[in-house]
Amino acid sequence: MNVSNKIEKVDNKGEYIDIVTDGGKFRIMFLKSDIVRIRCTFDKEFPKEASYALVMTAWEDKMDSVMSEERKRIKPYIAKFEEFNEYVCLKTDLLKININKEPFAIEIFNNESKLLHSDLKEKSYLKDENGRLSHYSCINDNDSFYGFGEKTGYINKSKRRMRMNNVDTLGYDSQRSDPLYKHIPFYIKLNKTNKIACGLFYNNSYSSIFDMGCERSGYWDKYSYFSTEGGELDLFFMYGPDIKDVVRNYTDLTGKTALPPLYSLGYFGSTMFYTELQNDCDKAILDFIDKTKKEDIPCDGFFLSSGYTTGEDGKRHVFNWNNNRFPCPEKFVNKMKERGADISPNIKPGMLITNPLYEEFKSAKAYIMDENGKEPHEDRFWGGKASFLDFTNPKARELWKKHLKQSFIDKGIVCIWNDNNEYEINNSKALCEFEGEKITINAIRPLMPNLMAMAAKQALKESCPDVRPYITNRAGFAGIQRYAQTWAGDNSTSWHSLKFNIPVILGMGLSGVANQGCDIGGFYGPAPEPELYVRWVQHGIFQPRFSIHSCNTDNTVTEPWMYPSYTKYIRDAIKLRYNLAPYLYSLLFEASTEGSPIMRPLFYEFQEDTNTYDESFDFMYGKSMLVASIYDKGATTRKIYLPKGCMWYDWYTKKMYEGGQTIEIETSIDKIPLFFRSGSIIPLSEDIMNLHLQNIDSLNILVEPWQDCEFTLYEDDGTSNKYLKGEYLKTCIKVKSDEHGDVEVDFNKEGSYVTKVENLNLSVICRELAPVNIAVDNKNIIFYLDRGSFESSQEGWYFDNEQKTVKIKYNNHLGNYKVSISYAVKDLISI
Repeated sequence: MNVSNKIEKVDNKGEYIDIVTDGGKFRIMFLKSDIVRIRCTFDKEFPKEASYALVMTAWEDKMDSVMSEERKRIKPYIAKFEEFNEYVCLKTDLLKININKEPFAIEIFNNESKLLHSDLKEKSYLKDENGRLSHYSCINDNDSFYGFGEKTGYINKSKRRMRMNNVDTLGYDSQRSDPLYKHIPFYIKLNKTNKIACGLFYNNSYSSIFDMGCERSGYWDKYSYFSTEGGELDLFFMYGPDIKDVVRNYTDLTGKTALPPLYSLGYFGSTMFYTELQNDCDKAILDFIDKTKKEDIPCDGFFLSSGYTTGEDGKRHVFNWNNNRFPCPEKFVNKMKERGADISPNIKPGMLITNPLYEEFKSAKAYIMDENGKEPHEDRFWGGKASFLDFTNPKARELWKKHLKQSFIDKGIVCIWNDNNEYEINNSKALCEFEGEKITINAIRPLMPNLMAMAAKQALKESCPDVRPYITNRAGFAGIQRYAQTWAGDNSTSWHSLKFNIPVILGMGLSGVANQGCDIGGFYGPAPEPELYVRWVQHGIFQPRFSIHSCNTDNTVTEPWMYPSYTKYIRDAIKLRYNLAPYLYSLLFEASTEGSPIMRPLFYEFQEDTNTYDESFDFMYGKSMLVASIYDKGATTRKIYLPKGCMWYDWYTKKMYEGGQTIEIETSIDKIPLFFRSGSIIPLSEDIMNLHLQNIDSLNILVEPWQDCEFTLYEDDGTSNKYLKGEYLKTCIKVKSDEHGDVEVDFNKEGSYVTKVENLNLSVICRELAPVNIAVDNKNIIFYLDRGSFESSQEGWYFDNEQKTVKIKYNNHLGNYKVSISYAVKDLISI
């Protein structure tokens, strides 16, 4: 056992400090005043910098050329350095780090001297006889732990032990199975006493373990640990104090969520059943799209399961089109586009040894090789023995892109679905090219799916430079959000899965992956019963990725109309999804710039309310909406905790509730329990059935004005990359009220994109009084006493007494303007 017990040498290099202990070597550097890197190796020298994960660095890195379009080089933050007899100190305006000389340990404080992190003294950094590296940290009973990527169970991972690894976990238990498909070694610590958040990211892609207080020894203070099979301990500590700050800092390091095309927010159909038909699979899918229109159900695309690749031997062969099932792929793609639907074909990185293209890729040495580096490594895969593409090999990436173009992009397909890319390679010594320097697969396995997505993005850019990519990945490492939307794989069909998939998604959002979801209705198992199916769709419409998918074990197909007497509930839920499209698109823009999740745990928005710290199932949708999904069979009521610090309104009735209490409401099969908070701005569309073919030309904006608030409504053309050149429109909507209770809604615009919105409708919540006057751009508009007259008018306002809401309508303004709402009391008697 090699343990770092005492400091032997300290060398202040200015931009960083080097420390030599009797165990490991350390390098400590601040990237910013609130992000510190602690690098530890037990080798003679630090290994060469070589990261596919980081997009913000302050050093030269082997992957700089590979990552040239994504990586930003910054100058390190120079911390104040002081050395004392017992410790070394580094200070910034936000943090202070004390490095104890003996016993060696690192402690991190904020500028108010509150302890944020402390190594476990005498057991802080160590390397065991088998080469495993471990880092031990002190914890206490008031610490909550969140994130860790895609993990099952309750949202707070205190007292959990979790393995970091990519595994194909068909039909997993969403409460207990571990690991799943993603490997993201990052977590957030939030203390219930001081309510301060910080984050820790271990930039290490070996298989590893997090133990968050599950292990206990009476000889030590309470501790957590990170333990990895190899590499180095490369730790990035990120300060909050808000969780939002931690997530922003983490996504500064590993990248923001890619802004997807607008149509990706729509409903995408999917099922393995259709592509397993022996003939005319294309017709079955076209009929599906046509039926959505007949059933009055919005739809924008279809995820094409891998049956389309089936060869004469009955096996799936990547880049192959089965001509019996799809006689003319180009014609099929064009017919889908005419219907306003895109196709996203399933693509796998394992190439069966019977694939007609196998030898071409072998000749190019595009596969991961055996431990001798002479022959392609063969391993178990879906359908038999296969070799896996080595995406760390530039030549392999180029050949892969060539076939992506020939098989898909040249046929009009611009949506790529990367599946079965966990790289479950059983020989840990199999060799990868690693940009020319060779490395074993166990060192970089979870990075392969990231690079697979990167190759798809590059192929689309090279062939269709103005088309915004839409890529979906099942597996991934830290940073996967830069390239792809993800989903939580092959979930099982049960009420249990519906419930516990919620914290799985929330944990991913906290781990930087804002654009993700789960298969709605359940992927594996018998068809969902009608009530379960309705409740799953009603919850699923809030997931950034919304797709009903299935591989039912009872020979059924999960379709929106599978239970005709329940179809109306499915239809209504999907239409609400489309109504929320302007809000969701704006949230995805926020994710692309700030890193913010879409589905947010309550404590993300209400960190001061410790009652939210263990809530795993109710969540915020953006900062304004609270969703309380129904996940219990036969439920007729629902208890909901409404966080303190604001008022809350029932979505349907506008009934007001005080925050900081648990309420119980009645629920029925046709209702999704929804609330919005005081200080809300929620833009909605209406009558949208297809995001490909229709423009959002009318907006309904719900405003709760009794807390000052703002929201950025984001618009662009929804499909191109012109937004990167300034062709977007950001409308900052600010709401404030004055001492007299009058309300002002300001619209301030930025960007060159010309909006398609022609009509605006505001629904402004009123508490005690109805307005007496409303002006748009300083011009008074007409008040209507009669609802019918108001609804038939082009401009004016009307007061809805039942919901205490003022309805305002007017033609949209291209420039900046404001809406003024006056509540001065009219004294009718004295008149």
